[in-house]
Amino acid sequence: MPGTDGVEITGPMGDRYDEILTPEAIGLIATLHRELAPRRAELLAARERREADLIAGGSLDFLPETREIREDRSWRVAQPAPGLIDRRVEITGPTDKKMTVNALNSGAKVWLADFEDANTPLWDNLITGQLNLRDALDRTIDFSQGGKEYKLRPDDELATIVVRPRGWHLDEKHILVDGQRASGSLVDFALYMTTSAQRQLDKGKGPYFYLAKNESHLEARLWNDAFNLAQDQLGIPRGTIRATVLIETIPAAFEMEEILYELRDHSAGLNAGRWDYLFSIIKKFRTRGRDYVLPDRNQVTMTAPFMRAYTELLVKTCHARGAHAIGGMAAFIPSRRDPEVNEVALAKVRDDKTRESGDGFDGSWVAHPDLVPVCREVFDGVLGRKPNQLDRQRPEVSVSASDLLAVNKTPGTITEAGLRNDISVGLQYLASWLGGSGAVAIFNLMEDAATAEIARSQVWQWLHNDILLEDGPKVTRELVETIIDEELAKIRQALGDAFDAERFGQATALFTAVALADNYSEFLTVPAYERMP
Repeated sequence: MPGTDGVEITGPMGDRYDEILTPEAIGLIATLHRELAPRRAELLAARERREADLIAGGSLDFLPETREIREDRSWRVAQPAPGLIDRRVEITGPTDKKMTVNALNSGAKVWLADFEDANTPLWDNLITGQLNLRDALDRTIDFSQGGKEYKLRPDDELATIVVRPRGWHLDEKHILVDGQRASGSLVDFALYMTTSAQRQLDKGKGPYFYLAKNESHLEARLWNDAFNLAQDQLGIPRGTIRATVLIETIPAAFEMEEILYELRDHSAGLNAGRWDYLFSIIKKFRTRGRDYVLPDRNQVTMTAPFMRAYTELLVKTCHARGAHAIGGMAAFIPSRRDPEVNEVALAKVRDDKTRESGDGFDGSWVAHPDLVPVCREVFDGVLGRKPNQLDRQRPEVSVSASDLLAVNKTPGTITEAGLRNDISVGLQYLASWLGGSGAVAIFNLMEDAATAEIARSQVWQWLHNDILLEDGPKVTRELVETIIDEELAKIRQALGDAFDAERFGQATALFTAVALADNYSEFLTVPAYERMP
């Protein structure tokens, strides 16, 4: 097939891989890489320059060069696509076979099928994940496990699939185009488009995506160009693809309108990606002193002034342009053994979803099927029979740059318990990630790469800003190393014979490198990826 010359696949070929890695798929990957790789590299370099400016004392503001876009009240995004009109409950999770069936059957309106933060980019995970999505659309994914049958409900009861490819910063080392690694983003996108796009269209829906880790409207423009290239090559009308952008970096919060504008013919709205947003705040201002130091991560709620400003602006911006505004993830994992823990946690989930629905969000995320009824009940109470709140404008909302950057107004403390939690979560998550699982239940919370990034970044920031713990000494390298040893011993005792010494040894080395090194690693998943086959 034209375009496949110069493409080398270095990953092993497993059972049915040829159904995903087709000549059509390889040809689309080659086209996207050759057309877009130079711009991707330029935009990643632009990220580095902006971050260097922030580290040196610069700040962020709404862009003067795009003022006309923000002030032009006439433009709107495309009308909501089939399957994306009512999004009151969305469930997130990786694309393994069990999650695929459970998520589609969960009663949620949308399933975020995740190749990003809830997925480890093992070669087998990526290809079998695409197979699972295709098999789900073909209704051939039913299977048995542990004596339990997993079967899909009727088509009209299944959640709409929305795929989240990897962020722009990640490569796919198993696919080389003209000797260069392909973009992980474009590989995930191309494989889904060639495998499942027509299947979705045949069902009356379409190929829909969540776009992660974007930092500017120019990165959104790059995605829009990728969409047009793919639609043209596959003979699909332009505008068929729809994408929701996660506003999960602090630079993107200043470019919400511009991001919607760049994707307007393909736009399905914006999402408040709260966990990566906190990670971005820490990362971008990590050397700027106490004004940008957050308390223990479990103390930072959506009621913090800078988080309220971010979400209020998101809802106002989306609804002014006819776009959906989707709320953040409830990460609680229900316990079947501790009803008291459930009662307290479910009350917090209900409060969170009540705040979001009251603020005008059109829907929200959960991480576990057992949370779908709670989220649905809350949004049902506000929406009734309406599919969304797009008609609810927020003219009273006025958010300034200083409001978005008011990190120092966040209540809370920095404690030894918070430091220990960051270290324990980081170690346990990385051990799981290196073993191939990117969504992990730890201390009754679903941890993914975003929350692990917060954990290791807080340790780095507290260490490099000479933070004194509320109930203890200053955070030093020696203290962190001691706590690493102590928390590792607790994990070993808790796991018993299931403790994998080699895996936790790798996790400890990696966590120590990204939490204690003088030079901060932009993403822990980048060095972690190089440590896996």
